[in-house]
Amino acid sequence: QVQLVESGGGLVQAGGSLRLSCAASGRTFMNYNMAWFRQAPGKEREFVASISWSGGNTYYADSVKGRFTISRDNAKSTVYLRMNSLKPEDTAVYYCAAAMYGNIQLYEYDYWGQGTQVTVSS
Repeated sequence: QVQLVESGGGLVQAGGSLRLSCAASGRTFMNYNMAWFRQAPGKEREFVASISWSGGNTYYADSVKGRFTISRDNAKSTVYLRMNSLKPEDTAVYYCAAAMYGNIQLYEYDYWGQGTQVTVSS
């Protein structure tokens, strides 16, 4: 089992920045690819960004490319999502997820955090 706890969400004005963190515990963090997904009210959960176990490969949704950066610190068992130039359409609950072989598909991920709310005001 892997336990994931997100933090760092909040209310920010359009154009602002936030950094989300996801602390993992349980099994060896380095064994897992990590990802961020988000879910806006009335919408399906969607992929935001993922990072391989080594940090050597990252993937982004087109909607966040160039504005968001995913990173990880394996020594701290933590994955981050730096979000710049935030837009009202980025408003959602953001979830951290872990998978041994996951990439960008929701169904690939076995472990999920409880989510953290990000609200971007216009």
